[in-house]
Amino acid sequence: MSFHPTAVIAADARLGANVRIGPFAVIEEDVVLGDDCEVAAHAVIKRHTRIGARSRVAEHAVIGGDPQDFKFAADCVSYTEIGEDNWLREGVTVHRGSRQGSVTRLGDHCFLMAYSHVAHDCSVGNHVIMANTAGIAGEVVVHDKAFISAAVTVHQFCRIGRNAMVGLSSKVVQDALPFCITDGNPGRARGLNLVGLKRNGFSREDISALKEAYRMLYSRVPLEEALARMAAMDSPPVSELSAFIANSKRGFAHPTR
Repeated sequence: MSFHPTAVIAADARLGANVRIGPFAVIEEDVVLGDDCEVAAHAVIKRHTRIGARSRVAEHAVIGGDPQDFKFAADCVSYTEIGEDNWLREGVTVHRGSRQGSVTRLGDHCFLMAYSHVAHDCSVGNHVIMANTAGIAGEVVVHDKAFISAAVTVHQFCRIGRNAMVGLSSKVVQDALPFCITDGNPGRARGLNLVGLKRNGFSREDISALKEAYRMLYSRVPLEEALARMAAMDSPPVSELSAFIANSKRGFAHPTR
């Protein structure tokens, strides 16, 4: 392990093998860092934070900070859990849960670019990318392989679907559909995320089925009828899209509304 002499590390912090701590970094009490983690200069890992192996935290990031929630009590014990192989760049902030025992979660292989923000009680999947200054509010769920572009803001309790892409500077106030591009203010579905689907190995059959399902949503067919037609298509991605819509609580970013 390599610790700069100016780093401040709590006595009960549990650090794995080959952990590297830079100048003036702070590791608070009840922190767990997995093997081969790196915490750069001036970064702060707050109490009750767990970070998996091979993750990197860049300069001036603050991970596990208190939530920005007026209901939060100072004596609340809540957690931040971050998986393996993540890269959290300069100035990134991730806040811990806002209720006793609650958790803010980030999966594996995520890339949070400079000054992006994950608020309290969020659940972020694997291989998620958040570009510079993107921010998600409390209780947001982001599914695997979603791409959230720079300067995007996501309202609390929204969901971002799997393989979704949210366009630059969008204002997301309803669920962003999986496999689709959501863009604008307010954000609306603009079409399939074809580049992302192809890069992630979706078959021609799957993409064709998703195109047909999207056309149903874009048309004036009543939503109940569109979902029934989608259920009859016998396509796993379309079934996932249909279930995502059916389970929406905030509504979804409909193409035509």
